[in-house]
Amino acid sequence: MNNSDLKILIAEDDVLMIKILEFILKKEGYQVTSCKDGLSAIEKIPVLIPDLIITDIMLPFRSGLEIIGYSKEAFENIPVIVVSSLGEEEGTVIEAFNLGADDFVSKPFNPNELLLRIKRLFAKKNHSIKPKEVSVSISA
Repeated sequence: MNNSDLKILIAEDDVLMIKILEFILKKEGYQVTSCKDGLSAIEKIPVLIPDLIITDIMLPFRSGLEIIGYSKEAFENIPVIVVSSLGEEEGTVIEAFNLGADDFVSKPFNPNELLLRIKRLFAKKNHSIKPKEVSVSISA
């Protein structure tokens, strides 16, 4: 799969951080969509069906934790990387992993390290992303 076929959704409220992420990801050829709040990101996920989500934890309207929870509940195989300055708050990082986050990168970060982590997740991904099946059981 070509980088230009891969869609990355960024959920970040810091405009400078969005510009940095967009620059390094677009330079690698990825399709990038950015949201400045968690609610917009959650609304975009079923429309865009991204191949990867990069999210901060602290966001307006919905947190990065809610984005992780929604994406893992509604879809199979969407990897999530948390990029946050909350590295010192161990409980939040553990909660992100418990919800299904695939990786965590502390701000400030090395762009080359982030790109390596993204490539590693894409290399591990061997299934297409699809909505989870909903099973309904009706008992008499």
